[in-house]
Amino acid sequence: MSSPFSYHCEANCSHTHARAGTFHTPHGPVQTPRFMPVGTLANVKTVTPDQLATTGAQMVLSNTYHLHLQPGEDIVAEAGGLHRFMGWSGPMLTDSGGFQVFSLSQIRTITEDGVTFKSPKDGRTIHLRPETSIEIQNTLGADVIMAFDECPPYPCSREAVQASTERTGRWLKRCMTAHQRPDQALFGIVQGGVYPDLRRQAAQDLANLDLPGYAIGGVSVGEPPELIETIVQATAPCLPENKPRYLMGVGTYREMAQAIAAGVDLFDCVIPTRLARHGAALVAGERWNLKNQRFRRDYTPLDATCACYTCQTFTRAYLCHLIHAKEMLAFTLISIHNITELIRFTQQIRAAILADRFAEEFAHWLAPSPTLDP
Repeated sequence: MSSPFSYHCEANCSHTHARAGTFHTPHGPVQTPRFMPVGTLANVKTVTPDQLATTGAQMVLSNTYHLHLQPGEDIVAEAGGLHRFMGWSGPMLTDSGGFQVFSLSQIRTITEDGVTFKSPKDGRTIHLRPETSIEIQNTLGADVIMAFDECPPYPCSREAVQASTERTGRWLKRCMTAHQRPDQALFGIVQGGVYPDLRRQAAQDLANLDLPGYAIGGVSVGEPPELIETIVQATAPCLPENKPRYLMGVGTYREMAQAIAAGVDLFDCVIPTRLARHGAALVAGERWNLKNQRFRRDYTPLDATCACYTCQTFTRAYLCHLIHAKEMLAFTLISIHNITELIRFTQQIRAAILADRFAEEFAHWLAPSPTLDP
């Protein structure tokens, strides 16, 4: 039986490794390169599925660890699976819980068998093994599921990173054995810290397994931006050309543009909704603090070039008012815009690749930056 998953490259940049393609899934295609909104607990914060669809979102993420804690994968399955549970009909991806190995380092213990957590909700002990992660994800029912991995911190010694990366490779093989659903694509994750040779070796080891797709993990964990670029440039070209490549946890303009130049197709990050909850909007490559008094009497759209509901309906003054009045609608409206903005950015890059003008039109973002970008 043929796989319901495939990746087709439609165009390559003549000056970089950038490419435009389509990733086919059982719940529809994903045109790449593409930014994917994060819905950790089966919802993109403050945004309804209908509103999310208007942003241009094609693929949405949820998190295995958090859904296991609440409401539990059995409840999601009884509701008809993750798509029906959250009312999203498009492609979905679930993270394995591997990032929580990094982010919850104070309440977890790692062994060869897996990771033991102390639940931050009720204090109970949770033992997450590669097999457990896959079983939970098989039950949740997303289109793409991620292998359980160990994400080392930054900084971390070469010896520790090498041991961690080798463990991630062993865990991947256990994940492959445990995986039971052909209608779900299991992606492997390349680790290796900030050491390019470890990254290249891990990428080659994963490529030899002929998985449906590949992710680059363990970036944006505290290392400076220039190291992220080095890691991605060393890793992405080593991954198979006929499979999608996903850079986990990255969603800034410059980092996405540079990763696309290295051959990456998919991105996710909580930035657009997190910034919205702090009253910040992404506009034309900049981060605007809408609490600023200069917006109080600004009756122009947030971004006149943006077709999102927020920009077509409301003014900067209204958004500023909502924020100062502590109205929750502010979070929704700014989230809609921010998500649209990052998806629009990757759509513009896709169009430039198809026209073979990516290196020229996005030269500003491909050049090193002396300052932090939004």
